[in-house]
Amino acid sequence: MNIALILAGGSGVRLGSDIPKQYISINGKAVITYCLAVFGAHPQIDAIQIVAHKEWQESISREMTKAVLDKFMGFSAPGSNRQYSIFHGLQDIVQYAKKTDIVIVHDAARPLVSASLLASCINVCKEHDGVLPVLPMKDTVYLGDGNQITSLLEREKVYAGQAPEAFVLGKYYEANRRLIPDGIERINGSTEPAIMARMDVAMIPGEEGNFKITTQADLERFKTLLNGE
Repeated sequence: MNIALILAGGSGVRLGSDIPKQYISINGKAVITYCLAVFGAHPQIDAIQIVAHKEWQESISREMTKAVLDKFMGFSAPGSNRQYSIFHGLQDIVQYAKKTDIVIVHDAARPLVSASLLASCINVCKEHDGVLPVLPMKDTVYLGDGNQITSLLEREKVYAGQAPEAFVLGKYYEANRRLIPDGIERINGSTEPAIMARMDVAMIPGEEGNFKITTQADLERFKTLLNGE
């Protein structure tokens, strides 16, 4: 079974809006609704678990298509940070899924994920412990101490990670569980616990269009693409 874990518990403060970015309505539908539609329609996704605050759960449910509702397994409570939210979702998922199943972690604020990228994550994860879509760095990357440059990184070896990230459920759950209670607070990226646990994580090419809505400029870009301008 392939389970999508959709993260919709963020506050969206960087967008400068009173409404979290994933719940902003565009053309009559919340951003998360566009995201869920991809997972609902995808033939390789068997179940959907959503991390969301209680105050938003009713509105999320109201906009779900039949395809999403047929796969929807329930809501999970957000945690104190993104990775704790993931762990809460994993705790619920392991109650109905097998250790050998695949969990696909994705942000509700990435509504333009393609069906082909999702399929690639799932298919490659069958041969590895995890999969991370990446984009190559376009700019020269430096290390610094805040005041001056201390070293130059090899751009060819530096990548920007994207979501969805896919993992073998049992191994990924244990990798996160080992970080409870304090270590998980220091995690910034979903793949970090897997790397720390020495899981075999493959890289696949990401997609430029699969951007996360973080700023107002991102939101305007999404509107433009959605309207075919």
